[in-house]
Amino acid sequence: MKPFLFLGVRPEAAPADDEYAAMLRCTGLDESTLRRVRLEAAPLGAVDLDAWSGIVLGGGPFCVSDPEDAKSAVQRRVEADLARLLDAVVPADHPFFGACYGIGTLGRHQGGVVDRAHPEPVGAVTVELTAAGRADPVMGVGPARFGAFVGHKEGLSALPPHAVLLATSSTAPVQAFRVGSNVYATQFHPELDVDGLATRVEAYRYDGYFDPAEAAQVVADARTSGVRTVPGVLRAFVERYVHPRGETGRHRTDLGDEITVPQG
Repeated sequence: MKPFLFLGVRPEAAPADDEYAAMLRCTGLDESTLRRVRLEAAPLGAVDLDAWSGIVLGGGPFCVSDPEDAKSAVQRRVEADLARLLDAVVPADHPFFGACYGIGTLGRHQGGVVDRAHPEPVGAVTVELTAAGRADPVMGVGPARFGAFVGHKEGLSALPPHAVLLATSSTAPVQAFRVGSNVYATQFHPELDVDGLATRVEAYRYDGYFDPAEAAQVVADARTSGVRTVPGVLRAFVERYVHPRGETGRHRTDLGDEITVPQG
């Protein structure tokens, strides 16, 4: 099969490695079939879409709604790399799944409103699928209402005009959407369990998501929330778009030098 490409943006080693491990677990792939590239570590070069069954973008501490003059050089470069990638992915309708950071990245790229009107405290929320979400082959694999973990400073106040709303919640009007037939983004974390949340709470204790003195209580509340696993939307994404190695893909986007992909 052609592998999937996982793009990480977390600078901190522990949550970055834990997120990749969670993505492997939730997709059912291994390191040879879900290849990791850490965007915060080096520029993204040319991405041959024909070489990949699909692309998954993880979360991280960056917010696209940050004031431009407050963004680091690394954040600006990551955002530019992802914008160039989406310039090719969206017209090609190439399989793409952006989790957390992905919803702001794709939302802004496609003309949605990303702002601080709907921040979500770190913890559990109830996600509700729309009628379109229930009918969707990726998002509709689970129940119409389910628990998931979130923790965001920003969100979408308005969808891109051509996007399809797939899920919502009382804390954020947009929990998931789709562009075209194959390009997805979620606000909630489809890969995150309680232990993973605890790892992130420790890593981002002083990043403004919660009062640092309340870190232990945030984790304790998550453990008693009843959320154990999120419906298998990542596995459904993989199973829908897995391709044999020799299958012809759609398009190639030239973003500079070839990316270096770790061998699994």
